Amino acid sequence: MKKITIALLLFIAAIGAQAQLLWKISGNGLQKPSYIIGTYHLAPVSFTDSIKGLKEALTAAEQVYGEVVTADMTSPGNLQKMQAAMMLPEGQTLDKLYTTDEMARINAALKSILGADMTNPILSQQLGKLTPQALYTQLGLLIYLKKHPGFNPNEGFDAYFQKEATAKGKPVGGLETVDFQINTLLKGLSLERQKELLLCLADNLSFNEEQTEKVVNAFFTQDLDGIKAAMDAKLNNTCDGTPEEEEMLIYGRNDNWMKQMPEIMKQKSTFFAVGAGHLPGERGLLAQLKKAGYTVERVK
Repeated sequence: MKKITIALLLFIAAIGAQAQLLWKISGNGLQKPSYIIGTYHLAPVSFTDSIKGLKEALTAAEQVYGEVVTADMTSPGNLQKMQAAMMLPEGQTLDKLYTTDEMARINAALKSILGADMTNPILSQQLGKLTPQALYTQLGLLIYLKKHPGFNPNEGFDAYFQKEATAKGKPVGGLETVDFQINTLLKGLSLERQKELLLCLADNLSFNEEQTEKVVNAFFTQDLDGIKAAMDAKLNNTCDGTPEEEEMLIYGRNDNWMKQMPEIMKQKSTFFAVGAGHLPGERGLLAQLKKAGYTVERVK
């Protein structure tokens, strides 16, 4: 029993080593420390109260950087670009991309998530002209909302940090442009691959629902390793992300951010807020910052 208790304590300690979303970056010539937090775009702003040292770090930082400047995303021009990127070409609809059997599988998933499918004319009008990637993204959102209702898009966790900075007259910046995110996240995959992945979601709905819950639970317990484990879960078939897709969506972006962050931190103490999935792992931002010579430690 004593051996079991010791082993359990060591396991808890190992988990606790990465049980933190907010980290301080110092050393390597920085005059003032900077900070980085892992975010989840569907988390409520109220969760900020559960993160130790967050308000103090946000106050101490002289500027805030996100993946993108959130205010830019809501400009009329960029909203129009995003909407256009989510739509199929004129005259094309999802039911023309898929066979009757494939549409039946997609409709079964819609029925499970929404209680209705695209045999409903209203739903067909709303969803039928979306690209497979756009519908995939919308279904991912709906899978979350099914178990976690009440999400307020006007009080997003990601946008909170930039809103706070703007309210206090601090500069706000983005590591990527809106155009880059549109081209990467909405247009980065071929139409054939988009078609395949939407079918993968429909055919493996339970797996995707469980994966979403694991990511959510890991985020709210501030368990970065748990987030990575959930993101890395495999079906061991063509539904799994390819190395090229992971490079495009995660690791290549990490590398690009790391090229910018040293100069940004050198100029001003900075509070970085990026998706939590970008922090853990050998090519995650925390490991890359350490490798670059910075001291990276949990904010207590």
